[in-house]
Amino acid sequence: MRRSSYFLLCSGLAAVLAATFIFALKVGEMNLPLIRTFADFFSGHKTDATVILMDIRLPRAILAVLVGGTLGLAGAAMQGLLRNPLAEPGVLGVTGGAALGAVVVFYSGLASCFALALPAGGMLGAFLSVFLLYLFAGYMSNVQTLILAGVALNTLAFAGTSLALNLSHNPYASLEIVYWQMGSLADRSFHHVALVLPFILAGWILFLWDSHALDVLTLGDETAASLGISLRKLRNRLIWATALSVGAAVSVCGSIGFVGLVVPHLLRPFVKNEQSKLLGTSALGGAIMLLLADTGVRLIPTVVELKLGVLTSLVGAPFFIALIFKMRRSMT
Repeated sequence: MRRSSYFLLCSGLAAVLAATFIFALKVGEMNLPLIRTFADFFSGHKTDATVILMDIRLPRAILAVLVGGTLGLAGAAMQGLLRNPLAEPGVLGVTGGAALGAVVVFYSGLASCFALALPAGGMLGAFLSVFLLYLFAGYMSNVQTLILAGVALNTLAFAGTSLALNLSHNPYASLEIVYWQMGSLADRSFHHVALVLPFILAGWILFLWDSHALDVLTLGDETAASLGISLRKLRNRLIWATALSVGAAVSVCGSIGFVGLVVPHLLRPFVKNEQSKLLGTSALGGAIMLLLADTGVRLIPTVVELKLGVLTSLVGAPFFIALIFKMRRSMT
């Protein structure tokens, strides 16, 4: 792919993201005049509009960009690492581990003790899942063993979540667990942004650091090794990048599916299957998709706000089915 074409694609996606971000800040039950609202805030004039913008919409929009970008970037990286078009960020069990960590916080009652207990528990669960991944698969495992270990971890996490729901004596805690698993960015603040931002950025740096190595990996393991790529180090860096970024994202917003699967597939034809270029564009595309979805759940007229993970699943499931049929046709 020509560098000029890639620059135009990234510029176009960045422009769409900027427009979507402004739209997300402006619209809602109260349409905000953004220039005047920002002017009031910086002049110290507190109004209803400044409270809505700075305490509700702005942190929610920033988190949508961070989480969506993380899921898109991690999805593209996992598909390149595992060389599987159906791979997504949760394939190694990190998402399930983060979700189980948050569920334990709900079940133990720590979620009511302090506001950041939930994301902290989610990130702890993500790191624990990586430890178990290496325990199950081994430090020098191959791709197939990693996938099998990820399946085992996801099954274990699902069993743990089901057990917590089964044994919970508090119906309100059970309801909170179910709602959290659906995924949402409602009621998030800048405290949540500050907590997950370092982990997400660290994961992004690791992903982009290995972008060109993923290009070489498409030629096969033996060719990559002959060109000086350490497959073990590459695999370990990408696993920890997933744990850092996706674990932090899941811990703050719950389980949100299909973004990491759909976005890389939509953008892959535009980058001519070049893995290094797919990473950056998938990050932008994931941010756009999740920001649009979050704006949609706020605008759709329902008695109870539609959960973000539900909407992304409703959009992603038909794409997933179409992808399966496309793969079947290519095999005949």
